[in-house]
Amino acid sequence: MTITQLQYVLAVAEHKNFTYAAEKCFVTQPTLSMQIQKIEEELGIQIFDRSKKPIQLTDIGQKIVSQAKNIVNEADRIQDIVHQQKGFIGGDFRIGIIPTVMPTLLPMFLNNFIKKYPKVNLIIEELNTDEIITKLNNGHLDAAIAATPLEEPKIKEIVLYYEPFVAYIPDNHSINIKNEIEVSDLNLNELLLLQDGHCFRDGILNLCKNNAVSDGNFNFHIESGSFETLIKLADEGLGTTLLPYLHTLDLNDKNKSKLKHFKDPKPAREVSLIYPKSELKIHIIEALRNVISGVVRGAITFQDIQIISPLQKK
Repeated sequence: MTITQLQYVLAVAEHKNFTYAAEKCFVTQPTLSMQIQKIEEELGIQIFDRSKKPIQLTDIGQKIVSQAKNIVNEADRIQDIVHQQKGFIGGDFRIGIIPTVMPTLLPMFLNNFIKKYPKVNLIIEELNTDEIITKLNNGHLDAAIAATPLEEPKIKEIVLYYEPFVAYIPDNHSINIKNEIEVSDLNLNELLLLQDGHCFRDGILNLCKNNAVSDGNFNFHIESGSFETLIKLADEGLGTTLLPYLHTLDLNDKNKSKLKHFKDPKPAREVSLIYPKSELKIHIIEALRNVISGVVRGAITFQDIQIISPLQKK
């Protein structure tokens, strides 16, 4: 039994298809099938039930796959130990970033990081939180940046910063006369929201869950994947919206005049660097944390805040 054979088993378990798994492993399908058959013959069991479409794990196969993940991770750790001993920070590093953080945070740190660590090849994906959790648990990401806490048993979290929520209120709105607002000033029914799957949306729903007041003035329902769309709709008098603080820094002066900060403690989200508890490539994770913390420290200076969890309470 070899590490390569176990990697083939994990690929088939994930993709439930021998041909697709072979493509992902960069081998021919007969080669992959033959190596998996060798393991099954060596162990005297069937890992996969090939009679089902898609292919399914047998009961014993599920236990083998669980153990195979541990073995492959520990094998990867050997190279990790060597890199740390040599002080080498390099190689491929796969990171996922949630959509409401990517556009603002990535330009702040990416150039600094690649200049400081030119031997690291960052492979960056924009993913929602559920996709990130799945890919971290399956070993397809080394780390991610997401709103926390997530309360995932196999994932560690290092807080990078706390980002306040800021209200975007059109000129003709009744609460626009206030210098600072409170959560109770908001009406959930007129809030323009990101579409389902965004944790920032869930944080808003948590924040305003007791503020649903129907006044009959809105005869449409829209959810968008873009803050820019929500801002333009608000400018047309079609509602209000909330933005993450870093997103407000790039608004023009006219739009900035429509921003309303909350009274202390300001509602905020916790943004963290998250990674598997196996701590593979921890030296790169630490390097990434140091760079991001350095660039964000001067941009966000709010102290009196209230953390709003992205986990929507039902």
